[in-house]
Amino acid sequence: MTAFRLGLTGSVGMGKSTTAALFVAEGIPVWDADAAVHRLYAPGGAAADLLAPHFPAAVADGSVSREALKAALAIDPSRLGVLESLVHPLVAKDRAAFLASASSDILVLDIPLLFEKGTEAECDATLLVTAPPGIQRARVLARPGMTETQLALILSRQMPDREKRARADHIVETLSIESTRAYVQALIAHIRAERGAAHA
Repeated sequence: MTAFRLGLTGSVGMGKSTTAALFVAEGIPVWDADAAVHRLYAPGGAAADLLAPHFPAAVADGSVSREALKAALAIDPSRLGVLESLVHPLVAKDRAAFLASASSDILVLDIPLLFEKGTEAECDATLLVTAPPGIQRARVLARPGMTETQLALILSRQMPDREKRARADHIVETLSIESTRAYVQALIAHIRAERGAAHA
């Protein structure tokens, strides 16, 4: 039986990383899109050689500076498409390698822009993490160096939460660790029960 692919997503500050960690605590392998990008940008990663001709100021010593990329995109936001066209195929390759090597009945794909990029088509179901706007804002602005301007820019690139709610198969409000853990455990049990019934 092939593994069940659960797409995990949510806007900034909604609790996605915490929820992903709760799946890991239950023994469910998680592929993290952001972590994949960090690997690709690190020394020896596959991104440096590809990005160097297009973003020379952001590449040095075989690695890519995310801060320098942000600065370049702030000057010319239209270049985001160029960056995505180069990096997204590398990220997809990393995800495919995870899916081919991981051994579990359930696999979680942690993808911030799951709906924005249409990657939910590769998943058997989707889980949206969400929280009230006030909590989301407080969480994000508590991060070191985060400003109202940066938050507004991040949100402008993400699909509104209400639209994600309309598209998600499952939704969890991350109001506390305890309630979120209980939800994760219940969802895992639900997926296993449904798969067991389908193959009985």
